Amino acid sequence: MLSRLSDTLERYMDLLSARQKVVASNIANADTPGYKTKDIDFQSEFRSALGGGVPASFEVAGLPAKNDGNNVSLDRESRLLAENDMRFNLASNLVRSEVQSIRAALQSGSNS
Repeated sequence: MLSRLSDTLERYMDLLSARQKVVASNIANADTPGYKTKDIDFQSEFRSALGGGVPASFEVAGLPAKNDGNNVSLDRESRLLAENDMRFNLASNLVRSEVQSIRAALQSGSNS
């Protein structure tokens, strides 16, 4: 069971990392004429990642474009970065907790 949980958390964190890269690319291109905001369908990609798939990004529809055709919203991207950071911290804490549980079990077994 622990291995399955660890594998799931690892895939989750990989997906968070991929999303972080997409959002960072959006921010880096905030002033690039014609650049279209990209994102990852997080829930769909997580289900796919459990099967070993690689996350795919897509252009985000419905965002207002500036005169140069660029539709990156720094407010939106900042919110996504904060959300992603929160999720990554949660997953990291879960992994840390699992490792501590294993250590405690090993230590209590060796003291018997």
